[in-house]
Amino acid sequence: MSSGFVKTGDGVDIFYKDWGPKSAQPIVFHHGWPLSADDWDAQMLFFLGHGYRVIAHDRRGHGRSSQTDTGNDMVAYAADVAALAAHLDLRNAVHVGHSTGGGEVAAYVARHGHGRVAKAVLIGAVPPIMLKTPANPGGLPMEVFDGFRAATAANRAQFFLDVPTGPFYGFNRDGAQVSEGVIRNWWRQGMMGAAKAHYDCIKAFSETDFTEDLKAIDVPTLVMHGEDDQIVPIADSALLSIKLLKHGVLKTYPGYPHGMATTHADVINADLLEFIAA
Repeated sequence: MSSGFVKTGDGVDIFYKDWGPKSAQPIVFHHGWPLSADDWDAQMLFFLGHGYRVIAHDRRGHGRSSQTDTGNDMVAYAADVAALAAHLDLRNAVHVGHSTGGGEVAAYVARHGHGRVAKAVLIGAVPPIMLKTPANPGGLPMEVFDGFRAATAANRAQFFLDVPTGPFYGFNRDGAQVSEGVIRNWWRQGMMGAAKAHYDCIKAFSETDFTEDLKAIDVPTLVMHGEDDQIVPIADSALLSIKLLKHGVLKTYPGYPHGMATTHADVINADLLEFIAA
């Protein structure tokens, strides 16, 4: 079956795509806020062409999954991935997460992935914690995330145009090659999801502390981050996460934006393949 749904313990339908030979090593892709499995098209097609089994799901409340009004938190997100992995009986899997999806990967691998996971990849990921706290003085102040919530509640459709048009892909930088199609595709994916789930997910990606999850991960983990990431600043994310991982490798990209897996797919795909195939 090339796509389908898995029902979680609390009755949520999680949409997933499952392409390629079932006997091949699986790569599971975890999308960022407020997107869907479709955000990984460039990676899914690339790795499918290299003989891998590729899987991507829509997080609860996002894309084609149930429009949840409860359970929109990292504990449930990780449990949903566990349900998917059990449903597809995934073994020796590589889990690749972007942004919020990177937090989801950290939580899943640390809490549910024992015996099923071979490697993990965090791309522009939110761990260890985005929010500025006494223990995390370099984080972003709560006002930033309150602004996200206010914009999502007031005019989600406009906000979901402003984010990809500006900082997400670095299209607000001088000399950027702006793609109208990429902007519209971001908007399309975002507007498929539920406003309530998107609103709740802002708390999940900004306030969840993944410190203990990162310490608990015992598989090789590649941390990839754009040095010009305007959404998840590198100094308070990748540069801290790498210090907490037992088997971490850090690769940073000068001038690359948050959405570099889309804007620089050729480079990112090649580096992913090198890590996964090693």
